[in-house]
Formats: sequence, C-alpha cells, structure tokens
Amino acid sequence: MQPKDLINRHQYPIDELAHPRRRQVIQRVRAELEADGCALLREFLSEAGLSALLDEALERRPKAFFSEQKRTNAYLNNPDENLPDDHPVNVMMDRTNGFVTSDNFGKETLSRQLYYWEPLGQLIRDCLGKDELFIYADPVSNMIVNVGAPGSQFNWHFDTNEFTITMLLKPASSGGYFEYAPGIRTADNENYDEVGKVLDGTSDRVKRLDLNPGDMQLFLGRFSLHQVTQNTGDDDRLLLIMSFAEEPEMVGSKERVQQLYGKTTEVHEQQQVRTDGLLD
Repeated sequence: MQPKDLINRHQYPIDELAHPRRRQVIQRVRAELEADGCALLREFLSEAGLSALLDEALERRPKAFFSEQKRTNAYLNNPDENLPDDHPVNVMMDRTNGFVTSDNFGKETLSRQLYYWEPLGQLIRDCLGKDELFIYADPVSNMIVNVGAPGSQFNWHFDTNEFTITMLLKPASSGGYFEYAPGIRTADNENYDEVGKVLDGTSDRVKRLDLNPGDMQLFLGRFSLHQVTQNTGDDDRLLLIMSFAEEPEMVGSKERVQQLYGKTTEVHEQQQVRTDGLLD
C-alpha cells in the first residue's frame, strides 16, 4: 500500500491540489478551526487504510508505556507550593492512559509514511494558512498511539506542540469521549480563571466531539484544554496522533517526556524551542 491508499480519496482527494472538493474541505476546516480550534473530517481513512493502521497499532500495543505516576495537573508538570491549593497548577487529576511511542514505528510502517507524506502536510498547511509547518522533532512523541485501556482516562491538559492531527483507530465500547474547551488560553495569557472553571466543572465552554473509526481531527491543542474521559468499556481505545510545530527542532521538555512516555533521548537535554512563554 501507498500513503494515498490509506485515504478515502473519493471524499478527500488531498493529493489533487486543484480538485474542487479539496478546496471545499480546506474552506470548511478553516472555518471550524477559526470558530473553536477543532475540525473534523469524517471517514478520512479508507476502509483498507483504517484496517492497516489499526493492525500496526495492535501489533505494537504490548509495548505501550503506562506511567507509575498517576496524578498530574493540566500542565503535566509539578504543583507549585507558592500558589493556593485551588490554583489550576495545584489541581491534581488522574492520568491512567498509556502510549505507544514514536520510536516503535519504523520507516517501513504505513503510519510513519503517512505522517511524512507531503500531500498530507500540504493539506494541513493550507488549512492553517501556513507557508511552513514542521514535523514535531521529538523522537519519542512526534507520532504516537494513545492507548486508553479499560478503566483509564487522560486528564484535562494542554499540548506542548501547537497543532495535532488525530485518527481514531478503535473507539471504546463505552466512554472514552474527547472533550475540549476551545481557545481557553492565548500565547500571552494563561487565563487561569477560565481553566479553573473547566477543572471544577462549572465552565460553559466545554464541548464533546463524537468520533468514529477512521475520522481525522485537526486540533489546536496548545491553546485548548482537553481530555479523554474514562474508558468504561471492556476493550482498548486506540488513537493515532501526529504532531506538528511552527518552529523546526522543537521537542518536549525532558520532565514531561519522561513522565508521559517513560524515556528521553539526548535531544531532550538540549534547549527547547518555544514560540511562547506558557506553562508546558
């Protein structure tokens, strides 16, 4: 199979730059991203593509890392004793999901070939109105599978990278819902008051996205607080995540990568590129 075979090209002819349906998709996605930082492409993967990517994820599922640290805040870092107990930085939540890390997907895998496929990158740049957009350089976490085992959940959090695309490979039989509060912070404002409302359940900004296998989601996770609710079913929820950045050579912080994925590399010892001064 080739990367193009993974895509439902009848509905999404993304490698045909002049195709009117491609232009329509870009216009719709731009509008949805502008409205709330999230856009959904239903049935983006072909039937064969979904099956192939799911097979790769299932083959690597035994390698998933589940952290021993089960409590964290929305910034996936340490609390601050100098702040009040009810400050968002000090609100600790359960995080029990796991990850199959990027280094488990070699160049031969269709998942990685799709991640690096230029027509997909061009589509994302066009949807975001960007002249340049870079593969997230983190060798541990740039392309991962989020594993929501039965009973697990991924607490409210922000992303390190500016932008992700996700493809649902396998839903939970119940629970495992994606929820988000769009645009709740900006590059120069953490907006702790509104973050606190989400964390204590009093916010009116939270939305829930109904995802089906093969759907692709485009999401500005750096600025939108989001979570995956508890998987109340009896089987895994598997989500393929591909991350992009506006700056080259950007990787996650050593502390965050170690906590989430259980390993770091030499690149995490170096200074990280950041386009803002937000908490991670």
